[in-house]
Amino acid sequence: MKYLIIGLGIYGSNLAIDLTEMGAEVIGADIRPSNVEAIKEYVSTVYIVDSTDETALGVLPLKNIDIAIVAIGENFGASIKTVALLKKHEVKCIYARAIDSLHQSILEGLHVQRILKPEQRAATDLVSELGLGTSIKSMKVDSESYVMRFTVPQYLIGTPYSELIEDGVCGLKLIAASRPKQKTNILGISVDDPVPLDISTQGTEVKENDVIVCFGQKINFHTLYKRIS
Repeated sequence: MKYLIIGLGIYGSNLAIDLTEMGAEVIGADIRPSNVEAIKEYVSTVYIVDSTDETALGVLPLKNIDIAIVAIGENFGASIKTVALLKKHEVKCIYARAIDSLHQSILEGLHVQRILKPEQRAATDLVSELGLGTSIKSMKVDSESYVMRFTVPQYLIGTPYSELIEDGVCGLKLIAASRPKQKTNILGISVDDPVPLDISTQGTEVKENDVIVCFGQKINFHTLYKRIS
């Protein structure tokens, strides 16, 4: 996978380094030379670029990336304009960082594929998410045990929940599940809101976009990552 990360502050730089260590190819970009200098030894390529300047943004290899991540946090306007320009350049998969609820609502209106809220989740969680190939939230129980909440992988769709309760998911214990239901946010835009499922009911099957919560060891989650890959 090849990632473009725009905004190399604390969050963006940690994300870039973690993804590189995971084996991904990472291209970094930031308007500040000091941020570029600090990370240039850790990623494949890095650019000093004003991402709000359409001409300057066009210098980046936008056609050759799998995911663009706009990690700009302190400049609301720069974040929104960068996302809009990436859309104009037809970048198909965009993740963007939101600094507050209004910022999040605007990003929802721009239909980015994933909205990042680092105040609620560390950059290392996103690395797990990218490995799993879906959105994920996690809580570390101890050095080896986690509780993770994520969208069901395709291979589980159609499986009865009763079977997952009995057999688990790659050694993970199924704790709960929910199904998205649409609601309207403060800007009048429709977004998904999860509704809990009674997974003990016989005949209830996993559907696309269901979200499950599992508990298990790190090695079990790695087994799940490999199975999905």
